[in-house]
Amino acid sequence: MTQRTLADWLSYLEQLHPTAIDMGLERSREVARRLGLGRPAPRVVTVTGTNGKGSTCAFLAALLRAQGLKVGVYSSPHLLRYNERVQVEGVEASDQALCEAFAAVEAARGEISLTYFEMGTLAAFWLFQRSALDAVVLEVGLGGRLDAVNLVDADLALVTSIGLDHADWLGDTRESVAFEKAGIFRAGKPALCGDLDPPRPLLEQSEALSAPLFLRGRDFDLAQGEESWHWRGTCRSGQVLELHDLPLLDLPMENAALALQGYALLGLPWQPEVLAAALLGTRVTGRLDRRPVVWCGKSLSLLLDVGHNPHAAEYLASRLESRPVAGRRLAVFGLLADKDLPGVLAPLVGQMDRWAVAPLPTPRSRPAGELQAALTNLHADVSVHETIAAALEAQCEQATPDDEILVFGSFYSVAEALAWLEGRINGE
Repeated sequence: MTQRTLADWLSYLEQLHPTAIDMGLERSREVARRLGLGRPAPRVVTVTGTNGKGSTCAFLAALLRAQGLKVGVYSSPHLLRYNERVQVEGVEASDQALCEAFAAVEAARGEISLTYFEMGTLAAFWLFQRSALDAVVLEVGLGGRLDAVNLVDADLALVTSIGLDHADWLGDTRESVAFEKAGIFRAGKPALCGDLDPPRPLLEQSEALSAPLFLRGRDFDLAQGEESWHWRGTCRSGQVLELHDLPLLDLPMENAALALQGYALLGLPWQPEVLAAALLGTRVTGRLDRRPVVWCGKSLSLLLDVGHNPHAAEYLASRLESRPVAGRRLAVFGLLADKDLPGVLAPLVGQMDRWAVAPLPTPRSRPAGELQAALTNLHADVSVHETIAAALEAQCEQATPDDEILVFGSFYSVAEALAWLEGRINGE
């Protein structure tokens, strides 16, 4: 029998379950039991939040690895390759390793139907358990309470921010979202929240579980200057810790501050220079991700960001405002149909000189005509294109070296731009 390739497995997983999302832990828990899955590492950190999960996970993993720990990271979604979701020591899992893991889960599940995400999560746990790790950092896929990642009891539970997204699953109030995200808290284990205004259900959950709660603005915080930033937090004994004159970062420094507080609670060595270097060296593809490109002899600047909800758009707008460009800002934009289009456009429409919109390569895409109509109503200069790549090329065509081209609105938007960039590098 011919062994399945990774592409074969992923195609199989997509049609394995009747629905793409089916919240609940019962099915996954039973398959995990059959697989003999326990804790994937001695230290487990789980990260949820409306925005900022990816960079917080990356910061925390970098801090842990800087101490010589062997670290696994599970994240989603991926941009170009599924392998991006499962990393050990900063290296993506190989096709062969993923195929072996999927085969193990498939053999164990028997009659139990699992979603694409549930299969992937269990496969990641299976790989981690066999990798002799010192720590794992797990990014929640959706919500928290009923997400497959929540099968594992976290030693630290981090909530980055609380905003409105995925309303069909998490509810349409910040309180309902907070309740779902606080589902990753565990009795007696530290819980952290980077949101400056955490809704009451999150506070109530920590109280009910006697989970020590560390809040930004109370137990830890940051202050940013023109050339550096400073951090203050709390270690396990309650002693105040501080880091001064940290280099400014491209990635959100509030997420670095949250990761630092998480690290401070793990009882590991506190070496300011080592920690600062780890943060400074952290990169996350598709998040405030600057890329140069040469087009028709012109050296141009791209900024890629996966932001796709109002909270992310507001943050992106604030970062753009703090870093003006000599020329214009040209937007390349696509959005999924279930996202808040007015909420995403409002913070950014005034900062863009010209928009190029396109549908995304998924049935879930919002039609480009709707994007055009919304922007036209906001008196924006907008053109419509068949693909994100075509929209990007149109903006490159008219851009000057003083301009900045922003590609945002979805993981799909950024993935298309990255594939286009790879094609240019490979001479396609």
